[in-house]
Amino acid sequence: MNADKRHTGPLAPPAHVAIIMDGNGRWAQKRGLDRSAGHVEGVNTVRRITEAASKAGVSYLTLYAFSTENWNRPQQEVDALMHLIVLAIERETPDLIRNNVRLTMIGDFTRMPTEALERLRQCMADTAHCTGLTLCLALSYSSRWEITEAARRIARQVAAGDLDPEAITADTVSANLATADMPDPDLLIRTGGDMRVSNFLLWQIAYSEIVVTPTFWPDFSEQMFYEAIDQYHNRERRFGLTSEQINNEKNR
Repeated sequence: MNADKRHTGPLAPPAHVAIIMDGNGRWAQKRGLDRSAGHVEGVNTVRRITEAASKAGVSYLTLYAFSTENWNRPQQEVDALMHLIVLAIERETPDLIRNNVRLTMIGDFTRMPTEALERLRQCMADTAHCTGLTLCLALSYSSRWEITEAARRIARQVAAGDLDPEAITADTVSANLATADMPDPDLLIRTGGDMRVSNFLLWQIAYSEIVVTPTFWPDFSEQMFYEAIDQYHNRERRFGLTSEQINNEKNR
């Protein structure tokens, strides 16, 4: 679907799209290249899909860039990937500013190299004034880590006497997550064909619509992104209700 039609049509775009960007290494190996070549090509896809999301009117785009489990990969690949992420974000920051895109990050930053973290935080500061799409990078991220940290924060509030345990609700948990300032994803896209969510936003995607494509991330196009949004629009989001209840609500 044409990008202009997407954001001027009668259907509202998903407010928040989350993507598990999988298949960079397999894309490279399929072509007889080093895995790092897939990561390099994947950066170009990040640029294309960020632009597509902005054109589509999406408010938040969260990309799973590096999981806590990725630290267990061969050290050479980890070092190259972290270096590439920092260079790519620094290179793209002027374009992010021109396109009114704000950069933010979620993850366990205690495990990240100090210089890389400082440089990424500078990019965040440089785009902090932007009011369009929010591009959130999940770096050194794991949902179990995030939920554990939220539990610790809540426990400290209870121990300090600032929170009654009986007053804890699902909203309390959400407010203590790394994504507290973002809506839950409406749509989760996974490239590369694997049918799992890989420890990504487990709390937040409770009612997300999920689209899985066999296409490796470097080959994921703007057209495929818009087609995923089309699939989202063709789903009936019931949130535990029946179709009849949903229709009755619409007809009121």
